[in-house]
Amino acid sequence: MATEAPLQYEPSAGATHLQITDTLPSEVVQCLQNARFLHLATCTNLYPHVSLMNYTYLPSSPHSSSPTIIMTTNPCSKKTQNLVSNPHVSLLVHDWVSHRPPTTARRGSTAERTGSPPPEASRSSLATLLLNLNTSALSSISATINGVARLVERGTEEERYYKESHLDNNTFVDVEDGRRSSLWNEREIATEHGDGGRESFIEDEDVRVVVVKITDGRVSDWKGSVRDWSLVGTGVETEGGNNVQSEGLPNGVPSV
Repeated sequence: MATEAPLQYEPSAGATHLQITDTLPSEVVQCLQNARFLHLATCTNLYPHVSLMNYTYLPSSPHSSSPTIIMTTNPCSKKTQNLVSNPHVSLLVHDWVSHRPPTTARRGSTAERTGSPPPEASRSSLATLLLNLNTSALSSISATINGVARLVERGTEEERYYKESHLDNNTFVDVEDGRRSSLWNEREIATEHGDGGRESFIEDEDVRVVVVKITDGRVSDWKGSVRDWSLVGTGVETEGGNNVQSEGLPNGVPSV
């Protein structure tokens, strides 16, 4: 039987079921620990920009007692220019799988979806079980996280610490032979530099380290339920967050 997508959602323009807390919600932490990538939204002059990013989540560090997210960026990129102009950012991380389940051809749609499994792939009970494990069973929430970003000063102990943490977090072990591979080149362990591309993407002198201090956010599930949360004691104004008093301030930029 086909599963209908929910079409009714609760109003969520302002703060919705707001929770004031001194720790990140457990489902947000779990999502940050398990997801591979996140989407980074920056904005300047009222023009938003979204980038798909590798990241490292740190509950705390020698340089910050509050939860932070570490990323690296090209100093000449659009997102870097936006961060210099406007440090308020939004991040989206989720545990939803991206592969589409089989779909119907209702509403006059005759175009074949090449990304969806063919109907015959889900006819047997085993195929249905595996398909469900790869779609609905693993899909739970998406978390929008707001924060304030800064570029770490070059050549400092803080930069070295965050670069090493980011590299360690994004170097994986091949379960078949135990070899280590970096996130930049999983399919081919050995490269001409022998470092899986790490020299270019993390260790290169021009790469800048970005630290995002988390302030507040929102958790949404596939049924349309929404719950906002805000961290206390961050020392950062959350004017770009979900607070009702902040309406009209998308990503920290006043509406005009």
